Amino acid sequence: MSLLVAEDSVATDQQIVARVEGLSRTFVGPPPVAALQPCDFEIRRGEFVAVTGMSGSGKTTLLSLLGLLDAPTSGRYFLDGIDTAVMTDRQRSSVRAFRIGFVFQAFHLLGYRSVLDNVELGLLYQGVGRSDRKKRALAVIEDVGLSSRINAPCAVLSGGEKQRVAIARSLVREPALILCDEPTGNLDKATTSQILGLLDGLHARGLTIVMITHDVAIARRASRRLSISDGTVTEVPRE
Repeated sequence: MSLLVAEDSVATDQQIVARVEGLSRTFVGPPPVAALQPCDFEIRRGEFVAVTGMSGSGKTTLLSLLGLLDAPTSGRYFLDGIDTAVMTDRQRSSVRAFRIGFVFQAFHLLGYRSVLDNVELGLLYQGVGRSDRKKRALAVIEDVGLSSRINAPCAVLSGGEKQRVAIARSLVREPALILCDEPTGNLDKATTSQILGLLDGLHARGLTIVMITHDVAIARRASRRLSISDGTVTEVPRE
């Protein structure tokens, strides 16, 4: 992937996966809504960061900006050392396909397609050949404990199994950053514990994870916490 960037747009610290400088988002009114106030923070490689806040606080807005699903009103966002502000729409789409993995509360799976098909779709926009797609998909499906369900249509899976498929679809891209939006929001307590255990394991392997959650108890499992209130991001001291 070729990205045209300014000479000063590449961060020198290779341990920083994401860095935001004065990043903000205001939605046009009337009246204008400042969903995210200017913020500055870094996410280092291998961190597990939980972002907490009440509904409407700005959590989803921040996640959308980190995932390049939306553009900021002001500020700069560096991902893997690249200043995303200088990218074209096509380049941003390419970065999403190669460097970012998404795990959503609602799973966003194709119910009539198999587990294998859904995971392979995570590689479709990377241009990976069919045989390599299958090989990589089978490996991550085994990683999330679904080898026995490879050919099952996703529509017949339990909620926990669906979220495992969603995580596998994210992992198969080998992303620099995994963004989780309330990944346990639709799950019961026992299944929530299983999914959080899976995320803990991925963190232990060195993956970089940012998880949005309204549940402070879940957030405490992360190695670091950020809080958002009325669009203002603050660091939560370690307990």
